[in-house]
Amino acid sequence: MSISTKDVGSLALDSQGLDKLRLQAKQSPDKALKGAAQQFEQVFLNMMLKSMREATPQEGMFDSEQTKMFTGMLDQQLSQSMSAGHGVGLAAVMVRQLQHSPMAADAAAPASAAKTAVPSAYNENFQQDFVRKLMPHAEQASSATGIPAHLMVGQAALESGWGRREIKMPDGTSSHNLFGVKAGAGWNGKVAEVMTTEYHNGVANKQVEKFRAYDSYADAFKDYASTLSNNPRYAEVLKQGDSSQGFAQALQQAGYATDPNYGDKLNRVIKSVNTLA
Repeated sequence: MSISTKDVGSLALDSQGLDKLRLQAKQSPDKALKGAAQQFEQVFLNMMLKSMREATPQEGMFDSEQTKMFTGMLDQQLSQSMSAGHGVGLAAVMVRQLQHSPMAADAAAPASAAKTAVPSAYNENFQQDFVRKLMPHAEQASSATGIPAHLMVGQAALESGWGRREIKMPDGTSSHNLFGVKAGAGWNGKVAEVMTTEYHNGVANKQVEKFRAYDSYADAFKDYASTLSNNPRYAEVLKQGDSSQGFAQALQQAGYATDPNYGDKLNRVIKSVNTLA
């Protein structure tokens, strides 16, 4: 089932609607995402109805080009009505997949997707806000462990997509887990379970994992810094000093994430943090 320009144009996707989505992308990216997903659901439903019409006999005495035109208009209205409110669920699934899948393996994707979806000026603003909000917590953790604050903020940005893909609790509140730290057997605190992506032999697989949940971002930074400082696995990471590339590559070699490109992604994000700090 293909979607032609004519089919898309027949829906309520006029220039005013697109301009509204662009404005929402600047002011409220989450609303813009939901709006775009709902528009896609409208297109899908319209094409489904059209395919169903074409599969039925159309050679009755009342069938003509005029009736086809009005039937098409009816299908357009039906698709808009069916996608209104909660719709059939397709838009909601798309939003969940794009908005609530923070994971160690591909946390760089939200940042790059955000740059494509919204104007660069807005993109720069929310990144600056992210750094400004979290740098005090990183500096506090840095004074206790010696890990440079900008390196920690960089990893928090990568793991959470600059805060736009934070791990959520079942009730939708934040887990404050900006680093994708999983809840192992030794973790006795709160837990958030989400679908994530793990790489096995270079192949990406979706699976549900348990992640640690904190009461605040300060607690998240404190626990993250403590994990790096007290786990012998990350001894080489702590030897890298202020080097973003050394820090990023040492984390990958220590197995912090399964993404084979994790080190390069982290190094790039840390450099972005340095320009914003």
